[in-house]
Amino acid sequence: MNFRSNKPFSSTPSLPFIYGSHPVLEALRSGQDIDKILLKKGMHNQAVQEILTLARGRSVPVQEVPLEKLNRTTGKSHQGIIAFLSLVPYEDIQNILPALFEKGEVPLLVILDRITDVRNFGAICRSAVCAGAHAVIIPSRGAAQINEDTVKSSAGALGQIPVCRSYNLKETLRFLRESGVTVLGITEKASGYYFNCDMTAPVALLMGSEEDGISPEYLKLCDATAKIPMTGPVGSLNVSVAAGITLFEAVRQRTINA
Repeated sequence: MNFRSNKPFSSTPSLPFIYGSHPVLEALRSGQDIDKILLKKGMHNQAVQEILTLARGRSVPVQEVPLEKLNRTTGKSHQGIIAFLSLVPYEDIQNILPALFEKGEVPLLVILDRITDVRNFGAICRSAVCAGAHAVIIPSRGAAQINEDTVKSSAGALGQIPVCRSYNLKETLRFLRESGVTVLGITEKASGYYFNCDMTAPVALLMGSEEDGISPEYLKLCDATAKIPMTGPVGSLNVSVAAGITLFEAVRQRTINA
């Protein structure tokens, strides 16, 4: 299998990659965790079609890019395709959730909508682990890349909590609701406060992007929304701080009611 660290070429530090159609196919078939795949624009052949099918089935994002970007990543014969390997294993929330219910646990989940800053992502994962959350769910596109900086920001927490990647976050939200999990959107646009929400039952906290908060399409799928009260001149908190505050309200409620 062709393998190389990407430090000399890639703009994304310390994320290993493989290249070439057959090595990438082999990695997908064997279940190796892949962060994303770069594919040369206009490539269409049988191997590419199989790669696209397998990637979609495993929620691996595929990005079509100019040949120049691939050449900047490696000077080797990449055959128009490079796959970046993940530093953590990705899991499936549809497997995790039933197991939690079977063990009699009350799910506490965190869903991140387009959190792109690696420091925020790492800090949220650290808070989630400290709060006893069961999983962090991210979209396959528009999420912070899990590289060494992300792992460092999490202070090792990324190795202690399942990270679930969703190819279609709408479907994931519907699955959670149908499974009896309350989807609670944390947004400054809400009318009620987070501490008035019942977090003793199964709950998934949906946190929005650093730029514009929760996407309108996901807000519509929330069972409820809540905000953190502000009394100062700044109208919003850093998303990792907001996630920490909300997670530990869940801890408080569950501790009192234990």
